[in-house]
Amino acid sequence: MSGRGFPEERVTTEAIIEVLGFANGHLQPVRLMLRDGSEVVGVPSTVDVHPAANEVFLHPEGSDDTEIGVSLSAIVSAQLV
Repeated sequence: MSGRGFPEERVTTEAIIEVLGFANGHLQPVRLMLRDGSEVVGVPSTVDVHPAANEVFLHPEGSDDTEIGVSLSAIVSAQLV
């Protein structure tokens, strides 16, 4: 989870949640790499680790009216932008 790019190995869910929680508390954008190879960038508005939810919601930069929901199990890495 370095600032230089995504690590070769997948990071743990706990590490991803730590990055998302920090970003959420500091209104910092994150870049998420997903299992399907796609990438999502935004500021986390909610990180829900309850087993029934297990997801994060992000606002894309410049769009406070839009929210993107991503399952935590779909994320392979997360980094602060």
